[in-house]
Amino acid sequence: MKALVFPGQGAQFVGMGKDLYDTNPVAHEMFERANEILGFRITDIMFNGTDEELKQTRVTQPAIFLHSVILAKTLDLKPDMVAGHSLGEFSALVASGALSFDDGLKLVSARAMAMQKACEVKPSTMAAVLALPDEKVEEICGSTTEGVVVCANYNCPGQIVISGEIEGIDAACARLLEAGAKRALKLKVGGAFHSPCMEPARAELAEAIDHTQFHTPVCPIYQNVDALPHTDTAEIKGNLIAQLTAPVRWTQSVRNMIADGATEFIEIGPGKVLQGLVSKIDKAVAVSGHQ
Repeated sequence: MKALVFPGQGAQFVGMGKDLYDTNPVAHEMFERANEILGFRITDIMFNGTDEELKQTRVTQPAIFLHSVILAKTLDLKPDMVAGHSLGEFSALVASGALSFDDGLKLVSARAMAMQKACEVKPSTMAAVLALPDEKVEEICGSTTEGVVVCANYNCPGQIVISGEIEGIDAACARLLEAGAKRALKLKVGGAFHSPCMEPARAELAEAIDHTQFHTPVCPIYQNVDALPHTDTAEIKGNLIAQLTAPVRWTQSVRNMIADGATEFIEIGPGKVLQGLVSKIDKAVAVSGHQ
């Protein structure tokens, strides 16, 4: 069975999507439609901007979404199941028919703006932790008193991203290294995604989702919040809202997809991060990508 997976924030690069725009008429039309919807020429930043311009959350999230969704449209692959890492969940929903292209882009833009605002409320960040058991990372995060710290991304065995207030992250990183972590490295991100620090963005995203029409997807989507397959639109919407402050259970999602019959994972969108993670989770499955 074929599983399509879609990357999240951090996979962006200058020049992303330009070949598609230049060579495929359908892609060209979709990119121009996106410029209209967003009210600025995101294609100029994607194709010819600077790394700094592309790193702004309000640009990064729609850019990765557009690259992934438009590429998927031109490939016309028929998935048996889909999943996306954080932001990638919105790409997966469009690819599975649960959201229209226009509505998906509007939601991603609203999400990006809400998250940007939440990042500005309180200084916060994220850090990658390597080579410690999940339980040990959870224990240290839970016992940190210097500020909010939680596990945000369960990426693959031995790789967790933690998220929270800067003081808490600094303290937790020091303890994680003492406990034997190979690395506890702060990431260059705008804030503490998938943590309670994103609470101010939840209401804004919830309102946008409530006013958006969702359709029953053509195949199950394995959602980040519980790593389980969903086709019910009410459940999908609730999980999308909860995702902002809850961890991304990527390891569990991939394992559940494999248990349910996935034998081939195809990453659609910029970069190869998810291909690497899937291979670390289970070396036996076939992994490939289109970017």
